[in-house]
Amino acid sequence: MKYSFIIAFCIFCRYLCVAQTYDEYTELTDTQPYDDESVWNGIPSSPRISWGSTDVRYAKLNVPEIPEINTMWKTKAWRGERVNAQAVIWTKNKLSDVNVTVSDLTSGSSVIPSSGISPSFVRYVMTDELNKDGKSACGHRPDKAEWDSSLVADVLYEPGLKEIKAYTAQPVWINVCIPREVSAGVYKGVLTVSGKDFADMKLRLEITVLNRVLPSPGAWSFHLDLWQNPYSVARYYQVPLWSEAHFDAMRPVMKKLADAGQKVITATIMHKPWNGQTEDHFDSMVSKVRKTDGTWVYDYAVFDKWVEYMMSLGIDRQINCYTLIPWALSFDYFDQATNRILFVETKPGDAAYGAYWGAFLKDFSSHLRSKGWFERTTIAMDERGLEAMKEAIKVIRKADPEFKISLAGNYHEEIEGDLYDLCLGFGHHFPEAVKTARDKAGKVSTVYTCCAEARPNTFTFSPPAEATWIGWHAAAGNYDGYLRWAYNSWTADPLRDSRFRTWAAGDCYLVYPGYSSIRMERLIEGIQDYEKIRILRKEFADKKAAGKLKKLNAAVSMFTDENIETRNAAGDVNTARNVLNGF
Repeated sequence: MKYSFIIAFCIFCRYLCVAQTYDEYTELTDTQPYDDESVWNGIPSSPRISWGSTDVRYAKLNVPEIPEINTMWKTKAWRGERVNAQAVIWTKNKLSDVNVTVSDLTSGSSVIPSSGISPSFVRYVMTDELNKDGKSACGHRPDKAEWDSSLVADVLYEPGLKEIKAYTAQPVWINVCIPREVSAGVYKGVLTVSGKDFADMKLRLEITVLNRVLPSPGAWSFHLDLWQNPYSVARYYQVPLWSEAHFDAMRPVMKKLADAGQKVITATIMHKPWNGQTEDHFDSMVSKVRKTDGTWVYDYAVFDKWVEYMMSLGIDRQINCYTLIPWALSFDYFDQATNRILFVETKPGDAAYGAYWGAFLKDFSSHLRSKGWFERTTIAMDERGLEAMKEAIKVIRKADPEFKISLAGNYHEEIEGDLYDLCLGFGHHFPEAVKTARDKAGKVSTVYTCCAEARPNTFTFSPPAEATWIGWHAAAGNYDGYLRWAYNSWTADPLRDSRFRTWAAGDCYLVYPGYSSIRMERLIEGIQDYEKIRILRKEFADKKAAGKLKKLNAAVSMFTDENIETRNAAGDVNTARNVLNGF
């Protein structure tokens, strides 16, 4: 339709003007104090390597605080689990053409193939800090000079580097996918770092695979809802919005999300539902046209293409459509009479609001039913007040009483029963009887963090274990899963600078163009732990193994919102993991 063409063309032109890509890139310069040559000259002339900890973001320009070289990494895992390890190289001489490889892991004739092992060099991105009071990370920060910025390890890059500069540390991240079909046993292998002008460096790996199976991510019960931004991908890769090239560019990004167990497709049904708060604002995936006779027609071509694409990747449990209550109460449409894009300025409760959304929702309901998507679709709102929600719910129910509704925000007893998907902010809880009733009704009840939480969080400066802690917290709080508002709303220069004009660094995205992150991998660990807890709780209850169930629940009970401020996230995660893998 003409309206759709105009919008798409304008957005395409904008992306051509601002886009940039990186085949290779140079990290920004760290201005923080670092170890000088006198410190580095205290180490041997040959490069060093050791296993480190996935709980540590090793500084690029400092000699790693590793008191003793560790050449053996050991862990336990279930069949079907993804496990992570981190090694560190440090050198006072430049290393060239550096590559890392990992052998097959073998246990007798059984093999964990190297094809399922992903080694990565960890690259550095600029980060900043919490607000000066240390209590949150919300609020505008347009002047980067006012914030304590530094380079931090986070990007999981390629397994090869042209060089490692002199007087630097270079972390190496290893992700091992345990096949579900392998036998239980102790699997051993070798990590090798090779390059020009230095002898190969080797570390050993040993994974004890337990006789338990973790289901595939698509079968996980954990309700993961990380909001996707397709517009960010189009800008970054300089491709026309909704073109074949755009969908090709999104595939590795969204496939990573599917492999993490994502359940929800983020769809937008209006222009700027969040008032353009990100580098790339969200637009409507449905065009709305008011004809000269006053009737409405709707074009769902983009919406359908997006939903079908995400479902083809395995993200098919739920479609959340944002929003009937945006931050700016201005609603767009193409007016045939004036041949212009116009806006309705109205609010929930107004007659104009009901007319605009009522007509759309009736048509949308019919379209969703024709596609077979109605039962998995929700009309979604984000952090909106009680009175506005009441009025929006009236409009939704009048259009189609069977529409599902979702809200990420505060708990309101008055509307809880209307909400199929209700996500509460960290520190807020469902009354026990309400959660039981919601479970019985098959409703979704989750928790979210945003800029407001100093801890736990997934900022680029957050301790990595906090991302894993979130999964354990979901189990401890009896939540069905976790929501984070931004999976890939990339900044202008995302691989080099995670800072943004609003909120703390990393708040806008969890993965990078083409690459995962330490934060994302640690978050997946917590989701896997949640699934393992669920499986073991059921087993112990069925078998009436009261002692084991008590021991497991005691480990989970450490992860309450009251505890995060006074305890060490890494220590608690590691302690609880030992219990979890001991059954």
